[in-house]
Amino acid sequence: MRIFVKIKTGAKKDLVKKINVNEFMVSVKAAPVGGKANHALIRLIAEYLDISVGRIKIIGGTRSRRKTIEII
Repeated sequence: MRIFVKIKTGAKKDLVKKINVNEFMVSVKAAPVGGKANHALIRLIAEYLDISVGRIKIIGGTRSRRKTIEII
């Protein structure tokens, strides 16, 4: 399954908002330095979907605000 995410970094609080079936808006406190924001994104999506972190992989847009994530 693939989902599409628009991420906002440096937010006041971590938040996941579902836009439609496979599209999410995610705000993370972490800064986009050294992959910290991507790790926070993966953790938040895993918590939201109630799955393990190991099942989530960013397959597109690792350095972009729009990301494509694959869930195994």
